[in-house]
Amino acid sequence: MALTVRLMTAAETPLILDYFHNATPEHLELLGVDPTRLPARAAWQSAYEQELALPVEQRKSLLVIWLLNGRAIGFSTSDRILRGERANMHLHIVEPDLRVQGLGTQCVKHSVDIYFEELKIRKLFCEPNAFNAAPNRTLQKAGFKFVKTHMTVPGPLNYHQAVTQWVIER
Repeated sequence: MALTVRLMTAAETPLILDYFHNATPEHLELLGVDPTRLPARAAWQSAYEQELALPVEQRKSLLVIWLLNGRAIGFSTSDRILRGERANMHLHIVEPDLRVQGLGTQCVKHSVDIYFEELKIRKLFCEPNAFNAAPNRTLQKAGFKFVKTHMTVPGPLNYHQAVTQWVIER
C-alpha cells in the first residue's frame, strides 16, 4: 500500500468539486455543508486555477491531495491563513469504503507536515461538525488537542453549527 500526500495540482481539483456536488444531502448535512453555498462547478474550477497559479506564499488557501497506490482517495484544504502564525484545515476521504480504516489519520499527519512547512505556521486548527464522529476521532489520533466545542460557521460552504475545535502546535 503506497500512500502519497502532496500539494494538489489544478488538474486534480475536480476531485473537490465532484466530492461536494455529487454528495448526498445526508452526507452534506453530516459535514455541516449548506448545498446552496456550493459554487457552480465552472466558477469554482476557475477560482482554483487562479489560486493555484499564484506562488504558495500568495495563496489564500492550500490544497493537499491524498493518493493510495496512485489513486485519489481524499484531500485536505487549508484557509484562514495567517502566515507565520496559524491556519485552519479541512479533511475529506472521498471514497466511503475507505473511511474508518485509519487512512485518514495517516493522511492528516502528512498534511499537517505540509501545512507547517509551506505556511510557516505555529498553530493549525480544524473545526469539524461536532456530530461527525469520524473526523473528530481522526484529529485526536493524529495528535491534535481538543480546544472546545462551540457554535460557528467553520467555512464558506457551511452554515452556523456546533463544531469541535482542535489544534496542533509546533
